[in-house]
Amino acid sequence: MLSIERNPKNQVYLELIDLCFDVCDEFHLVVRTDMGSIQGLEEIISKLKASLIEMRCESTWASTTLGDDQTANVYYFHADENAKKIIRLIAKSLYQWEMPNLPEDLSFFKQGRVWLATSSHEEQCFIYPDNDTEVSRIKSIEGLRIQELED
Repeated sequence: MLSIERNPKNQVYLELIDLCFDVCDEFHLVVRTDMGSIQGLEEIISKLKASLIEMRCESTWASTTLGDDQTANVYYFHADENAKKIIRLIAKSLYQWEMPNLPEDLSFFKQGRVWLATSSHEEQCFIYPDNDTEVSRIKSIEGLRIQELED
């Protein structure tokens, strides 16, 4: 497991996003209905509609577990070229994916398993590469500060 030690911004963010879309087949974004107005967030979800798989009301997602019977709208998308273009344009850093301005906790999945899990408000991100090739590709992103952690 790898931990991202500094918010990937600008070119580092773009290269990380490109890698995620190359390796993974799905991603999610979260809209917390318990955090005030979601107006404006619907427009972002609408831009991604062509890639939408489904929306689920869930209390647990890649990086978070809510308590006290709370739920959020978790939107699952295909990691396709349409979505990649939009994700690259909307934000300039990984932890920018945070409410109220954007849906939060952009996270990626590979064959149904979490590959990259982000908790934007905590400024935490963990990557779970499957093999040495993926680790090498992650480490090749110039400016991406990562730390290897015990699984």
